[in-house]
Amino acid sequence: MTIFNGNIRWYLLVLFCVATSLLTLIFYPYLHNWNTLLIDAWLSAFFFTATVFGGIVFVKSYPTKVGILIYAVFIGIVSGFASWYLNKLFLKWWFNDDIDYLLWLKNSSTTRLLVSLLANTWLITLCAVSRKGSVLENQFKQIADATTLHREAELFKLRQQLQPHFLYNSLNSISALILIQPDKAQEMIGRLSDFLRNSVKREAREQIPIDEELEYIEAYLAIETVRFGDRLKVVYDKQYTDSAVIPPFLLQPIIENAIKFGLYGHIGEVVINMKIALQDAYLTITIENPFDRANRPPSGTGFGLEGIQRRLYLLYGRTDLLETAQEQQTFTTTLKIPQRNA
Repeated sequence: MTIFNGNIRWYLLVLFCVATSLLTLIFYPYLHNWNTLLIDAWLSAFFFTATVFGGIVFVKSYPTKVGILIYAVFIGIVSGFASWYLNKLFLKWWFNDDIDYLLWLKNSSTTRLLVSLLANTWLITLCAVSRKGSVLENQFKQIADATTLHREAELFKLRQQLQPHFLYNSLNSISALILIQPDKAQEMIGRLSDFLRNSVKREAREQIPIDEELEYIEAYLAIETVRFGDRLKVVYDKQYTDSAVIPPFLLQPIIENAIKFGLYGHIGEVVINMKIALQDAYLTITIENPFDRANRPPSGTGFGLEGIQRRLYLLYGRTDLLETAQEQQTFTTTLKIPQRNA
């Protein structure tokens, strides 16, 4: 790391000019000779700037951030004392025949020392704080980047868990249909191919219009209809605007869960009701399906609603966006999606 990063040369030039100007104003009431006044101010500013520069060099060369503030205070005190001492010696040599000036220099020596110590220590410690802050900022950025990468990786994993389970069921159905209904098996393969191709296109998008998600669900249901025939019916109640959006692949596990629990143990038509409404800055989706506690399907992969809950937490940092309820023979799933532009 170069010690001159951040255009420190220009900062020192500005510091020298500011110090010269301030010292000229401070010394003016006491030194009425302009030649003496300007030489004293110039030399004092020069030694002050030089020792500050040396102190910054030592701080920037410090090998670790542990104890850097204490180290900076120590360097500030040493450089402040060095600035005062060198300046005093040089002024005595320069004005060795000016008795009045030497007397004034002696009387102001203590004040000069205190100001030099305070100014050098403050500026050098400020440099150390800046360096430590820069290190902490980089660390926080690395942590934030790692957290973001972990979040994206987990979201990707959750999305990918959808397809293997769905493909397993679809391929099993295709296998069964090949022998008894080859035409339907061929139809299901075509629909499955279109469905998977559409899935790939949506993978990189964080949010999509709700209508596009429903088209995806319709493609999914078309495949399921080949499996279950006329037994499966989904009724929609749509009350939203075109601006409503939803993260992709969020509805499929809920619909799959509704089909799994709604059709299992039933031999007749099963109706799944889906109400979608835009209310109070939320897109609220309510899905109702029949549910019989006495005829529960065997446990599956365990992804389902738990995976949706985890995705919602990773996306919105909340755990209250997915709710379920059981009332008599009906199972209700309520999903709330915050709308940024609502």
